[in-house]
Amino acid sequence: MKPTLPATLLHTLAPWRNAPAWHIAFSGGLDSTVLLHLLASLAKIENLPPVSAVHVHHGLQAAADAWPAHCQSVCDALGVPLRVMRVQVSPGASLERAAREARYQAFMQVMVAGEVLFTGQHRDDQAETLLFRLLRGAGVRGLASMPEHRPLAQGHLVRPLLAFSRSELEAYAHQHQLQWIEDPSNADPRFSRNYLRHRVFPTLTERWPQAITHLARTAEHMAEAQGLLDELALMDLQRADQPSTFPWLPLPSLALEPLRELSDARQRNALRHWLIPLTGLPDSDHWAGWHALRDAKGDAQPLWRLADGQMQRSGERIWWLPSTWSEFSDASVSWPDPQNPLELTGNGQLKFIGEAPEGPLVIRYRQGGEIIDVPGRGRRDLKRLLNESGMPGFVRGRLPLVYRGEQLLAVPSVAGAWARSVGEVQLDWLPQSCDQGLS
Repeated sequence: MKPTLPATLLHTLAPWRNAPAWHIAFSGGLDSTVLLHLLASLAKIENLPPVSAVHVHHGLQAAADAWPAHCQSVCDALGVPLRVMRVQVSPGASLERAAREARYQAFMQVMVAGEVLFTGQHRDDQAETLLFRLLRGAGVRGLASMPEHRPLAQGHLVRPLLAFSRSELEAYAHQHQLQWIEDPSNADPRFSRNYLRHRVFPTLTERWPQAITHLARTAEHMAEAQGLLDELALMDLQRADQPSTFPWLPLPSLALEPLRELSDARQRNALRHWLIPLTGLPDSDHWAGWHALRDAKGDAQPLWRLADGQMQRSGERIWWLPSTWSEFSDASVSWPDPQNPLELTGNGQLKFIGEAPEGPLVIRYRQGGEIIDVPGRGRRDLKRLLNESGMPGFVRGRLPLVYRGEQLLAVPSVAGAWARSVGEVQLDWLPQSCDQGLS
């Protein structure tokens, strides 16, 4: 006999029993109403973390204005605190996606470290997700569909109902005489998921009654396959994660040669894994940018533009530059008191270590043709000095140059490569979001 829904759910919840708090994403629909009732009922007989509900009001349709009151009445009856959050949905090509992003932004505002947010997606949702992504040409990661749990803000997002079908949730709701909201937009076939739910799946299940179960099982297989690919990626990235000669530079980077030794498929697998926390992943046709970056000549400075930044190559190393990397002002800045550190807008901090020269000084950025006096080497061209150091080209435009009048007085230098500055004074630059500076 199949275990009851509460018993199975309690087993699924076991890893999260020690969380500081549980939140339920409560739309008022069937799925979240069943989940809320289940957790509120279990909380009466089990020692569970504090349970509360969160209702996100998108304001996209007039009918939705009545939903917060309905959700409040349900929560009051169950003795569960409710928080209603109103969001603005940014217009875009996909209203579904924009609403989802706004909803999860609201959820992240609720989360505190270690807390758990439960959502009510079920087996039918999983099957729809798989088929939807299959039709979009997704790879293994996409076809793994919705994971049972994943990180969210400082806590965790958990989907404890994925093992159950919508019909099982309906049966539970009728058994306990639950009342839920029927969202009118769920019947609109203009939305892709609704089209699949109302037009495609009825036809599939008429011919193959177990289609939803089998598709959800395929998503499980894909999730397992993706886990193996992730393990392989970690092995390959471990070889490429060699220390940079610029430890002060606050950017993710990898050695290129260990990646070159891999097959093209393993390169893409490793880079997908590496890029996930950094940017939206490229589609299949966009990987030509990686090949151009990888195969460029050593003295070239190729780049590969992605959704949230770009990958650049300097010598035999690749670097990730987020979109925010270029958000700094290269206008001249006065430094009236060099005895104290100077905060550079969007470009970190500059300070002298030792007896600083008398001010006022001015910070400028490279224009080309700069000359500096180097103790023991005479007047040297700054470009040549930077070339000797091997400093990546994308850093050079941000390098703060310290002037007194028209004299280039000091430049942060690579330790041991060329002069620090006059005498024993050392100029230290701590780039944005970096723990170690360039001296």
